[in-house]
Amino acid sequence: MKNDNAFGNEFERILVGFLAVATGALLIYLAVQGPLFLGAIRYKTAAVIHNQLLGQDLVNLFLLSAISLAGGILLWLRKPAAKYLLITTPLYLIYFALSYTIGWEWSSPAYSGNSEGYFFHFLFILVAALIVMLYSLAVFPRDRVARFNKKGLAAYSFLLVFFLLVFAAMWMKEVFEVMATGTTRGYEIAPTAFWLVRVFDLGFTIPLGLVSVYLLWTRPASSFPIQFMFYGFFVTMIVAVNAMGIIMWLKKDPTFLWRDLAVFLVLGTLVFAGFVYILRNFKKPA
Repeated sequence: MKNDNAFGNEFERILVGFLAVATGALLIYLAVQGPLFLGAIRYKTAAVIHNQLLGQDLVNLFLLSAISLAGGILLWLRKPAAKYLLITTPLYLIYFALSYTIGWEWSSPAYSGNSEGYFFHFLFILVAALIVMLYSLAVFPRDRVARFNKKGLAAYSFLLVFFLLVFAAMWMKEVFEVMATGTTRGYEIAPTAFWLVRVFDLGFTIPLGLVSVYLLWTRPASSFPIQFMFYGFFVTMIVAVNAMGIIMWLKKDPTFLWRDLAVFLVLGTLVFAGFVYILRNFKKPA
């Protein structure tokens, strides 16, 4: 088996390229089959939740599928850009696969649908994302030198941590409302989705953001692959969340709140600025 220090061995490179291309094609297929176009996939949840599905399917169709397809093809062609593309997708795709499987009300008699018939499509995406993530971390460049200005890093860290905590406070408030009263905004129509989103954001997304800030201060150079993967997740996720919010606003969704969209838009601005900031301050050795 031929070895390649930059891309792993031939089997790994070809397999991961195939998984990335297949994932991109599946994302297009699921978006077209869903409520965005054909409506062949009917999710077991309240009709109002479909506004959020439209936003996520749009992002999958035009952003995530393009990254996956381009990453897989460039990997087959041994182009270094493949590693930078592929490492941005796994965490988002894991979140997507979990939310589109265990996040729906499959066991509830109150809703009808057929999305469980696509279980293996989502399962393939989940497994492929895990393999792509492990491969990308193994082959990602590690010869970067961190050159962060302490004042700039301190300002960026403060802003990101502050808005992450505001985001956490929004979700915690709703969790406490459910604990105290048994319900909160939109809870009755999709309780499973409510808990999945709160658990994943409070237990995964927000901690990742705080860990990324911590690593910038304590292990800036050695954490470059982790930072790139984290920020790939933050960028793709915040694009999807804001797309959902905009669709909810356009559709006059009764669960839409300007407060939420405003926080997510600010977080999106910080995340994009942070990604640029991270890239500018990780340099190749002279």
